[in-house]
Amino acid sequence: MSPHSSAANPGAFPARATRTRYLVVVFAIVLAVVQYIDRVAISQAKDSVAKDLSFTDAQMGTIFAAFALSYALFEIPTGWLGDKIGARKVLVRVVLWWSFFTAATGWAWSYASMLVTRFLFGAGEAGCFPNLTKAFSTWLPKNERTRAQSLMWMGARWGGAFTPLLVVIVMAFVNWRTAFQIFASLGVVWAVVFWLWFRDNPRDHKGVNAAELELLKENAANAEGHGNVPWLTLVKRPSIWLLWGQYFCLSYGWYFFVTWLPDYLNTSGRPILSNAFLSWLAGQMQGSVRADLIQPILKAVLAGVPLFFGGFGSLFAGLISSKIIAGGADVVKVRRTFGVIGFVGASSLLMTSFYVKDPLLAMLAMGCASFCNDMTMPGSWSACMDIGGKFAGTVSGSMNMMGNFGGMVGPWAVGTILTATTVVTASGTTKNWELVFAISSAIYFLGALCWFFIDPVTPLEEEKAKF
Repeated sequence: MSPHSSAANPGAFPARATRTRYLVVVFAIVLAVVQYIDRVAISQAKDSVAKDLSFTDAQMGTIFAAFALSYALFEIPTGWLGDKIGARKVLVRVVLWWSFFTAATGWAWSYASMLVTRFLFGAGEAGCFPNLTKAFSTWLPKNERTRAQSLMWMGARWGGAFTPLLVVIVMAFVNWRTAFQIFASLGVVWAVVFWLWFRDNPRDHKGVNAAELELLKENAANAEGHGNVPWLTLVKRPSIWLLWGQYFCLSYGWYFFVTWLPDYLNTSGRPILSNAFLSWLAGQMQGSVRADLIQPILKAVLAGVPLFFGGFGSLFAGLISSKIIAGGADVVKVRRTFGVIGFVGASSLLMTSFYVKDPLLAMLAMGCASFCNDMTMPGSWSACMDIGGKFAGTVSGSMNMMGNFGGMVGPWAVGTILTATTVVTASGTTKNWELVFAISSAIYFLGALCWFFIDPVTPLEEEKAKF
């Protein structure tokens, strides 16, 4: 008798379902952390990279954009591949791929080699979240998916939040080239453990009992391979275009936090903390931390503030929206509300952060802007699962693709604006950060408008039946 044969007989169920499915969420959170460490590390190492390889701001902006471009272009192919052959095979392949090119970042010797390396690195990372979403659509019942997405994105943001500090600490002992090779090893370890444990279909996992399978019975069709995506239905649906549009706006603003924020902290002309406080702190830390590391550590901590707050935003939205919906509220209205509030809050608070004079209060406002930014995340990715169904990998890949076109345009635009507006005087160099913030704020507001009209629940299969 099959160990799961009792799934057809409710009376044979054990008293309690196993919770093996929650380990899938743990794997997703860990991978999200690793992905963001590998992604964000280059922004913190930017000054060392640019100095060693003689890169300008415009060139660094293009390097940041190269990652986002490939990340966008490979979203749909890797999401579709997960729908066709399963998340397990795709995730292991892409994690090993991007881990190799994380290490290769430290081998770059010129602008061209760095550009190609970061482009290929992005091609690997593109497969991460669509295929984790695919795994969730198979392993989690609908009422647990939004919460899982919020936890995963919390892990992603917090991984990115601590990366600047991690890079400073690692680069205190090794150069930036070696640091990237150290970070690359994290993904290799994850891929090996995941391959040994995970199965695309919960029925094939020995840790899942019949009662847990019963909880997942509505996902049975999602576990099968599906390569016949209804592309025409996908592109004809207005809500899909609006879902893409809001994610473009989200990524345009958000990518500033993982690309140009360290440079902003270094060149905006605001002292991060008073010299008197720094002198006191140096005395307190004397003997345990090198004096020359105090300022970089403080800046790294501040650079992580937006992503740290963003993790809370994702967690808050996921938990609260799940409770509201469980209480009988309309799913469409809840997701639209969180989307609109998130974008409007991000737009206003980002601009506020620029005009606030006190640097610590400015970073607090920026952190709150990121909190609002990430309030939109659980609803966006849950919409991909509900709309996509068995095509969840493809739909989420298409949304993330459009989002990362925004992530490509944003860093490139910032680098171009800074290069064009930099003024060098006897007293120093001035960059037009105000224009950078104003454009991002306006684009955030456009994202709010998209959410007024999105249908985030109707499956593609129902739309397909209309044609």
